[in-house]
Amino acid sequence: MIRSCTISDVPDIFGIVNDAAQAYRGVIPADRWHEPYMPLAEVREEIDHGVEFWGYEENHRLAGVMGMQPVRDVTLIRHAYVKTALRHCGIGGQLLNYLLGRIEGRILVGTWRAADWAVRFYEKHGFQLVGEKEKNRLLGTYWQIPQRQIETSVVLVFDPPHASTGKRESQLENGHGI
Repeated sequence: MIRSCTISDVPDIFGIVNDAAQAYRGVIPADRWHEPYMPLAEVREEIDHGVEFWGYEENHRLAGVMGMQPVRDVTLIRHAYVKTALRHCGIGGQLLNYLLGRIEGRILVGTWRAADWAVRFYEKHGFQLVGEKEKNRLLGTYWQIPQRQIETSVVLVFDPPHASTGKRESQLENGHGI
């Protein structure tokens, strides 16, 4: 079941993010890694800054989370994480497809350049990598991150098909990724 997360879910969101982020250890630049990867106060700050977390619940427990955040004229996909023990079970894809069905307009996601598995995941769901110059512009416009993170990240964009084609809705209804 996918549901909107509440403030009472913050400790579970914190746990999932920091468990799943272990995949970045030794992959992303060492100067960008820290423990915990996302402190509890930062989870709360993200919510205060408009990140709406959605969770995939299994056996009445959150197994994965993904956020969306409207910023100006786009929506950002933020903090997409699935518990390590439950990776490769389709949870991330289900969360992403659910959010794609709720968002209208252009969608952006940023991730670490070295996290090739994350880039492939978003490409599999219809996102396209932007070039370096456009990446720098987008990260500077829609995110508030340090220059070092801009240097080591990528941005992918999803431009939904026009509603009149019905392609997106039929793919979601048929259980196919976008």
